[in-house]
Amino acid sequence: MMESDYSQALASSTSSNVVSILSSVLLIAGFWFLFVKANEDGWKAVIPLYNMYTAFDIVYGNGWKCLLLLVPVLNIAVYVMFYYRLAQVFGKDTIICILTVLFSPIMLLVIAFTPDSSYRGPCDKFI
Repeated sequence: MMESDYSQALASSTSSNVVSILSSVLLIAGFWFLFVKANEDGWKAVIPLYNMYTAFDIVYGNGWKCLLLLVPVLNIAVYVMFYYRLAQVFGKDTIICILTVLFSPIMLLVIAFTPDSSYRGPCDKFI
């Protein structure tokens, strides 16, 4: 019985690791192609903190606003508005913006590979 519990825990841990790695790869790929579409170097998507600085610079014109992600509770609102505005600066409508907030790894790829999405410059509003 003890061996069965161990194998179940191992299988659960392995599947969650696979999902986590897949999600990370999708985010890096999505940011890479979005950075290229916004005339930034794609390799910036691979460097952990620099990628968020670059993404905030693309969305808001000021990368230092990414430091607000370090403030507890406020970071939730900043995260939601960041992904909403990210879809907006690439010319997407409200439904795509909401889907980007909810399913960011997949929607980043959708925005990156949709031919009609083009970078329109940073947005004027922060929140």
